[in-house]
Amino acid sequence: MRPAALATLALLAAPLAAQAQPVASFDWFDYRGSDPIDATLRPKPGEYRNPILQGFFPDPSVTRVGEDYYLVTSTFSYFPGIPVFHSRDLVNWTQIGNAIDRPDQLDFKKLGLSRGVFAPTIQAKDGLFYILNTCVDCGGNFTITAKNPAGPWSDPTWLPDLDGGIDPSLFFDEDGRIWILNNGPPEGTPQYQGHRAIWIQEFDLKTLKSFGPRTLLVNGGVDISKKPVWIEGPHIFKKDGWYYLSCAEGGTAEGHSQVLLRSRSVTGPFVPNPANPVLTQRGLPADRADPITSAGHAQLVETQKGDWWATFLAVRPYAGDFYTIGRETFLLPVTWKDGWPQITAPGQTIPYLHARPALPKGAKPAVPTNGAFTVRDEFAGATLPPYWMMARNPRSNWYALQGGALRLTARAEGLGDNANPSFLARRQQHRSATAETLVRFTPEKDGDRAGLSVFQNDDYWFFVGIKQVGGKALVTLDQREGPKAPAAGKTLGTAPVAAGVPLRLRITVQDNRYSFAYAEAKAGTPRWQPLGSVQTDTLTTRTAGGFVGSVFGVFAGRD
Repeated sequence: MRPAALATLALLAAPLAAQAQPVASFDWFDYRGSDPIDATLRPKPGEYRNPILQGFFPDPSVTRVGEDYYLVTSTFSYFPGIPVFHSRDLVNWTQIGNAIDRPDQLDFKKLGLSRGVFAPTIQAKDGLFYILNTCVDCGGNFTITAKNPAGPWSDPTWLPDLDGGIDPSLFFDEDGRIWILNNGPPEGTPQYQGHRAIWIQEFDLKTLKSFGPRTLLVNGGVDISKKPVWIEGPHIFKKDGWYYLSCAEGGTAEGHSQVLLRSRSVTGPFVPNPANPVLTQRGLPADRADPITSAGHAQLVETQKGDWWATFLAVRPYAGDFYTIGRETFLLPVTWKDGWPQITAPGQTIPYLHARPALPKGAKPAVPTNGAFTVRDEFAGATLPPYWMMARNPRSNWYALQGGALRLTARAEGLGDNANPSFLARRQQHRSATAETLVRFTPEKDGDRAGLSVFQNDDYWFFVGIKQVGGKALVTLDQREGPKAPAAGKTLGTAPVAAGVPLRLRITVQDNRYSFAYAEAKAGTPRWQPLGSVQTDTLTTRTAGGFVGSVFGVFAGRD
């Protein structure tokens, strides 16, 4: 891999400029996680486990180039955005970069974290890779290109003909014609909330522009009489003379599903599969053990051996529809019957374990993507690994890797300000997880603070760290629990601490139980002091809304 492929936070290469604000230094960051099924469910030789990408990796799109597979997912208003993964076996995935890794490619402004880049698709043609995407509230539909999927990726070329739509993708027909599909408004006035349509138009790869008439392929869904909602995520592929149109339908919650239609012509008419949906988990017993729910947004891929597989999103709630880790990427085989593909049979639960694809086994990634694991970042390199990200685009150089530590400038932008705070994070990938760090920070005035956060969005988070209050340094636990709460949160607990003393900080999550602790950073076994424990569903999508999952990160700020 080229060194530039890892330089997703390019500004980290430069030292922090001289400034009046205090700087927090983090020696390392340790993430550990596991799930209830880990104790009993272990893959045997020849098996893999779902999800293949745990944590906040929704809306997967997969493509094959020869023996190589590439996958991208949504990141919304996080930066860098659109992670790019590589695999040889569809099971072991390594992140090789981020497609949106320069602050001037897109501008996420002060958008909510669940706006920004939705549902990317990745495809390749004649040695060039294409990602099509929608920057919701920040420009509309666009495409970017790269000769190497690890990057660098081009600046966006905008697609004005798709105005009002989302989820664009390309189809390369055998006759050389290129087509672009997308979800868009229906003809005329929508008949009901969530009434959408699928459109197709010809596309020029040289100019990266669509041209010619736009043709309606699907109005509302497979059966508009039932008022289906949010037909989206369209992909066309061709097999045995048929054009197959694969779409998500039913919204991204528990009613989510995948449906198939087919036609002898790329512009239709498309006839629905009589066995739709081909993937869903709706209607299954709510009390089943270790449920997987909300499955959909699938993309089918044919292996070099002629087998078919599908990547898709689903969630693993800890109760009901409550989950904090976000929508994750799963993998299942596709079976064909009577000319139609099927991913799950009616009433079938998505398995955690399954036989591996008939492909040469790929090397395990250096950074695990599923199962119980520990990842420790020592901050010894020139750049952060590509799985680290921040809220929105950086506007200044407030972070650096210096002297084997991650250094953050304490700035006025806070965790609740819908801005770009001095906050760098990685995903929570397990129902039971622990994040730890060691921070060195000397506050200079009241409101100066630095420490560790578990963060769902600007309105819902916890912070534990060093903060100056009333002229004294304290270790403090703060929480924000809603858009009407103060942006700086409320204090749940404090303890005195000597100014300038390095502290170890720890957050432990088990489903909806959050525990916080600190210890002086001395040699030997740390003597952890509890600072508080809270049971809450506020960091779930069900409560907080949106489409992202929780992240753990380091933060520095000041009032």
